[in-house]
Amino acid sequence: MEQIGFIGLGIMGSGMASRLLKAGYPVKVYNRTLSRAAPLQNMDAHVAATPAEAARASDVVISMVADDAASRSVWLGENGILSSIKPGAVALECSTLSPKWIRELAQAAKERGCEFLDAPVTGSKSQATAGELQFLIGGHAAAVERIRPVLSVMSRNVIHLGDNGSGALLKLINNYLCGVQVASLAEALAAIEHSGLNRERALEMLNKGAPGSPLINALSARMVSRSYDVNFVLHLMEKDLTYAISEARNHGVQFETGRAALKLFELARARGWGEQDFSAVVEALR
Repeated sequence: MEQIGFIGLGIMGSGMASRLLKAGYPVKVYNRTLSRAAPLQNMDAHVAATPAEAARASDVVISMVADDAASRSVWLGENGILSSIKPGAVALECSTLSPKWIRELAQAAKERGCEFLDAPVTGSKSQATAGELQFLIGGHAAAVERIRPVLSVMSRNVIHLGDNGSGALLKLINNYLCGVQVASLAEALAAIEHSGLNRERALEMLNKGAPGSPLINALSARMVSRSYDVNFVLHLMEKDLTYAISEARNHGVQFETGRAALKLFELARARGWGEQDFSAVVEALR
């Protein structure tokens, strides 16, 4: 089986790497905070000291990190992936990043002789653990087919969208729509609570009516119970909205509702909710 190098063991990455290990793939993992690798080491993962060590001799190298800066560091920094990756390997960047950076990274990987795919995912913690993610992929179709068995271990669906950057763009649009919905839900819930409406009856009607969606149903329950165990970190939604607004501008589109949502997420982070689940955005209005 292919040797896998996996860099980034946060909420999503740890679940994805564990799926690969359970499927029998030999996996070398790296995380900046080494303690996060301990559960995977117990599953027979090899823990690397640097991204370069994780990538060396690997057939497929996967990155799942927070933002453009973190991605640049693990790929191009000192002891980065591209300093050791072997020609012919397939490089996957699964993080939610800007298309501009993705295109730069794709060129750097090409110069190293690698196939590069931007392959962000939809889903959160539970889907990563269960292997139910959806991959949105930009890059050569042949490379996607080559590693489809690896992807299938972690996913319920793989969508190839076109050239490098197309997966990154659709992921930003996806998260833009999610962020706007959740900000609107927070405002609606605040209006219900401040006005004295019966909250349970009001939410039952909204969740079962036209505004209802799986996202609204799940997050309204978290907001009511004030249970903010992380499925998706609030400050990462703030980052994704920032990237999405910037990228839309490059195409002549102004994400005005996104700007309004971003302000609410910025306020919630400023008030200390940045490391909680993004449903905690409602606390900025309470």
